[in-house]
Amino acid sequence: MSERNSSRVTEFILTGFPGLHPEYYGLVSAVLFFVYLLTVIANAGVLFLFATNCCLHKPVYYIILNLAVSDLLISTTTLPKIISRYWFKSGIISFTGCFVQMFFVHYLGSLNSFIFFLMAFDRYCAICHPLNYAIIVKNANIHILSLTAWILSSSFPLNMLIRAYPLPYCGSNVINHCYCDHIGITVLACTDRTPYALPAFASAMVVLLVPLAFIVFSYCSIIMEVTKIAGFKNRLKSLSTCSTQLIIISLYYLPRCFVYLASVVGITFSAAVRIVIIMLYSLGPPMVNPLIYCLRAKDIRESPYLYSVE
Repeated sequence: MSERNSSRVTEFILTGFPGLHPEYYGLVSAVLFFVYLLTVIANAGVLFLFATNCCLHKPVYYIILNLAVSDLLISTTTLPKIISRYWFKSGIISFTGCFVQMFFVHYLGSLNSFIFFLMAFDRYCAICHPLNYAIIVKNANIHILSLTAWILSSSFPLNMLIRAYPLPYCGSNVINHCYCDHIGITVLACTDRTPYALPAFASAMVVLLVPLAFIVFSYCSIIMEVTKIAGFKNRLKSLSTCSTQLIIISLYYLPRCFVYLASVVGITFSAAVRIVIIMLYSLGPPMVNPLIYCLRAKDIRESPYLYSVE
């Protein structure tokens, strides 16, 4: 492939939701803007509460802090562009900008998976090893593990970016999605994408399934440990300490596993339905996670700033 041909594509076009009638563009952009605004306000509120309330400076809330920052970043990476697609009818994204967006989409998705791993680790130590909890799960250790998660999460998407960016893109520049992702971009390459798709798929499975395997193990261990506690109320109290994290983790993993399993067993979706499902599990949790923190986390719920607002 000549250099001239491989440099034809200088920008990409995001289609958004396929088949959406133009008369609904204004409504869709308004809904997406509302989702983005609520996500920013809710997660910024969590950051504000953390910064102004010393009683939240505990390991479990440092983990939640990381999740709030990640949720803010993933929404800011994806939503403004798709909002402008329908609000200003501008679906064009530069060649480099598309790859930058692709990197952050996969980077922050990987990061969330590792953060949920830390959440499960926190509850596992608290219930299964309560006597050693204060020693194992302390602020310094959570800071180290969180920093490791932020650094380690970049390796997989960086490898995708390095392999996908130099490919020759000389044909269609239309991406049938609301944002740039690895599959959406590489299917447009004028070459066989199999050598690039398989390592990317393997990396995605590692990032998704390894933390998920530990999460399943930890909560199975927690349930077994709780059954040893005398009294139904005591068991329920122990399980309630996990409920917040379990809800958040379920919102992240269950829809993703459903989509992957559906493709394995041969269940197919139209492009529009598939994109709607992806958008729901990508952008829904960042919006509702802070609400779950405030409703279920006692220290946040009892924050004096919440009462002052009321």
